[in-house]
Amino acid sequence: MPYKSLLASDAVSRYVNEVMVQETPLQQRLRAETAALPRGIMQISPDQGRFLAFLVRLIGAKRALEVGTFTGYSALCVASALPADGRLVACDISAEWTAIGQRYWEEAGVADRIDLRLGPARDTLAALEADGAAGTFDFAFIDADKESNEAYYEAALELLRPGGLIAIDNMMPQNLEDASSPSEAERARLALNEKLRDDPRGEAIMATVGPGLMLVRKH
Repeated sequence: MPYKSLLASDAVSRYVNEVMVQETPLQQRLRAETAALPRGIMQISPDQGRFLAFLVRLIGAKRALEVGTFTGYSALCVASALPADGRLVACDISAEWTAIGQRYWEEAGVADRIDLRLGPARDTLAALEADGAAGTFDFAFIDADKESNEAYYEAALELLRPGGLIAIDNMMPQNLEDASSPSEAERARLALNEKLRDDPRGEAIMATVGPGLMLVRKH
């Protein structure tokens, strides 16, 4: 199946995602079920899932946040990398899509680590802050509507502890060769990239994983 990837060729992409990334049978089944959906291309690639799990383990995260859960593949990867007493707050607006993920979370034995909150993510993030959760999260993954990424970033930054890590998906420019009439999503992407580059509150770097994963470490 095709992967969203910045890699040089389809053959290299297949090698990375099918040879070097060893998905569990459960992950493979979830990927196949999602790929059959009309919007299946929204699913992250296997190397992205493996990279997110690696980052979670690398920083010793116990409390994680996700904005944009879709059918639950990224949540499955992140929750599986958390310790048994870890918790992932997953934000999405679709009960239909997330219901797919919930089946797999249960089968993987990580459902008790995932706190799924349905509704506009801005409201969920604001409620977390109002409940005193500012500065308590270790890791955040943002993969939702690109026009709102700046708002999600600001909220996630507030919720993260110093030294916490934010990963934002789909941040590589899509069409720099013809930038005469960029889409709203592209304008938002470029503006946020430059903001993150210059933001004194964190340190940012673009990882060429999947379609571009922006990483920000909070100071």
